[in-house]
Amino acid sequence: MNRSSRVTIAAWQIRRTGGFSLLEVVLVSVIIAIVAAMAVPRYGRAAGRYQVDLAARRVKADLQQAQVYARTTSASCTVLFSVAANKYQLANVSALDGTTGNYTVTLAAEPYKARLVSANFNSAAQVVFNGWGLPDNGGTVVVAVGTQQRTIAVDAQTGQVSIQ
Repeated sequence: MNRSSRVTIAAWQIRRTGGFSLLEVVLVSVIIAIVAAMAVPRYGRAAGRYQVDLAARRVKADLQQAQVYARTTSASCTVLFSVAANKYQLANVSALDGTTGNYTVTLAAEPYKARLVSANFNSAAQVVFNGWGLPDNGGTVVVAVGTQQRTIAVDAQTGQVSIQ
């Protein structure tokens, strides 16, 4: 081998190691597409679970807040659910943002983007906590995001609120 052929081989090797072939780029792109196709549905389900859990925890916390409000004021506190409007309100409790009106939560809005499927307290869409924080009826509230659902239960005897 003469000197010029060695230089040519060396130059070819430098050019070859400096980039990727079309086949390599296509294979990597296909692998990335397959992994993404598997990950996107899982991410969607995880996001739905997160949102429905968030909505259920909010309803639970607000039902407990109504109990505390009833006990501290020694007066009844009513939580009214509007399934058609995907919202609920604590009657005679001021809004937290300082606006006039009752404390109202719209589950269809950010960050929940949830649906209020049902609210059933002995065939009524409301629960009244008396001055001791006990409910007039036990019942359930069901919230959903996509196919994910959570049920919030209020025990008729103790008033304990739980997510099932």
